[in-house]
Amino acid sequence: MDNRRYDLVLRGGRVICPASGIDGIRDVAVRDGRIAAVAEAILPSAAAEVIDVTGKLVLPGMIDTHAHVYQYVTGRFGLNPDMVGVRSGVTTVVDQGGPSCMTLPGFRHFIAERSQTQVLAFLSAYLVGGLEGHFYPNLYSPDGVDIDATVKSATENRDLVRGIKGHAEIGGFARWGIKVMEMAAEISRRADLPLYVHFGQLWGLPEVGANGEDADTIVERVIPLLRPGDVLAHPFTRHPGGFINEQGEVHHIIRRAMEAGLKVDVGHGSHFSYRVARASLPAGVIPYTLGADMHGYNTEVPEVKKPAGTPDEHHDDENHPFLGQARFSLTQAMSSMMALGIPLEDVVPMVTSHPAEMLRMGDRIGALKIGYAADVSVLHDDRGRFLLRDNEDTRVIADRLLRPAFCLRAGKRFEADSPILPQAIAA
Repeated sequence: MDNRRYDLVLRGGRVICPASGIDGIRDVAVRDGRIAAVAEAILPSAAAEVIDVTGKLVLPGMIDTHAHVYQYVTGRFGLNPDMVGVRSGVTTVVDQGGPSCMTLPGFRHFIAERSQTQVLAFLSAYLVGGLEGHFYPNLYSPDGVDIDATVKSATENRDLVRGIKGHAEIGGFARWGIKVMEMAAEISRRADLPLYVHFGQLWGLPEVGANGEDADTIVERVIPLLRPGDVLAHPFTRHPGGFINEQGEVHHIIRRAMEAGLKVDVGHGSHFSYRVARASLPAGVIPYTLGADMHGYNTEVPEVKKPAGTPDEHHDDENHPFLGQARFSLTQAMSSMMALGIPLEDVVPMVTSHPAEMLRMGDRIGALKIGYAADVSVLHDDRGRFLLRDNEDTRVIADRLLRPAFCLRAGKRFEADSPILPQAIAA
């Protein structure tokens, strides 16, 4: 009979668990897929397996608040969820707006239930969900929203649906004004779920142009529709209609909105701009959560055969707003936050305890607490000179680079071997 108390011990790493107030060298023990102990020293003989993580960071399983993983349904947007998730050191991913009330059953059956990663969703306010909407903006008109059906889908699938996704941007406003955003806000209120709002241009302007709309006023018009706990996304977007006006200043309403309980998610993606971030941070725009926003347009995906009937090309393949130049990941986005001057100790909550709170799941994920699922991310913490760049091709030199080593998802180990992970570039 095996009398050892633990299945696995992670030994000697720097454990940072904001929810528990822990930051120091600790051992973490796992039993039956759950956290069993966090202590300064656990006898190796007490565990069936001991993994030496000396010199590495040991964090609660990281949560990516902005993913696109409805593979095969959302066109080139949808990545493989485990490629974004456990194979990138991330234990939970939140698909932002891929599934809709019509396609959520397929998302549950083919994505969430078949992935090693824990996959959740913010349900699209639009009937068509994610798809490749930048090609077909008219699918996202008010006629493409069914408030009652979306509320019903969200409330009856609360285990999977943790919020609602909407878009506030000049391409849509030029076509339909603020109507779609008002409908998304109503869905959010009636379902009692947070609303995650995309800011920054998404669709091109219609033939009539801006149609009297001003991108600089969108933020100020949308925020009054929102409630505490709702999420303002893409604060550092390089596209018009974001947190920065044409004069390069942060909208005054942003700080007031944050003080009133609205949250800010980086939504990194191809939107991210060091230039805009450097203008925003001194004005107090500190992100609450950090989503990577990787998808097939801004990530180098291993070559796969396209399904029969896929268009060979689209007219805006080289001009769409999602085009990515620089490879990135959630840990690379963390490194970017640190390169901007945000301390590691403030970045870790952005991918652990804060998103768990946003998802209303702080009682089960986002912390290394006894009894919680053994979701753990183990990261390399490299020192040196590393080149980082954004999609405006702004380049910064970082003296610290985080890279995923492996993760535990419910106690099962997954190596960080995703082919989409960026390689460290020495400066």
